[in-house]
Amino acid sequence: KYNIRILSGCELNIKENGQPDIRDSVLKKLDVVTASVHSGFKQSEEKITKRIVAAMENPNVDIIGHPTGRIIQKREHYAVNMEKIFEKAKETGTCLEIDSFPTRLDLRDFHIKSAVENKVKLVISSDAHHVSHQEFMLFGVWQARRGWAESKNIINTLPYEKFKKSLK
Repeated sequence: KYNIRILSGCELNIKENGQPDIRDSVLKKLDVVTASVHSGFKQSEEKITKRIVAAMENPNVDIIGHPTGRIIQKREHYAVNMEKIFEKAKETGTCLEIDSFPTRLDLRDFHIKSAVENKVKLVISSDAHHVSHQEFMLFGVWQARRGWAESKNIINTLPYEKFKKSLK
């Protein structure tokens, strides 16, 4: 017998001003919120970093999704100061996503290693857009291992109560 819990959550867009594109009154009702940059990829490093930092300062944002925005063989990562992202993630308790989708694998292994060294919490996500995409989780586990992450660094390996306490 399995003890399964279904959480409510969403992935939202980080707008140009660093604010979520969903009202905080809605976000407060969710169990887990991931915020991601989905536009403005050619902005300066300072601007994109500022957007992500502002999102991490929102108490309803638990996770930053695909933090560098890369899509392998399609789009380079956007300019972002990962050291500032690690610093703010640790300060705010925001997790960074290891996106398992085969064309993303974002964070890269060296970013994962830096996140672990900086004691930043990580999650592994499939970035599923179809039920069959759940199989991609294995790629995220492999990516985490390439970055020397262990299960203790990945909060969605924790039992439910510890997982919930690890979020904001």
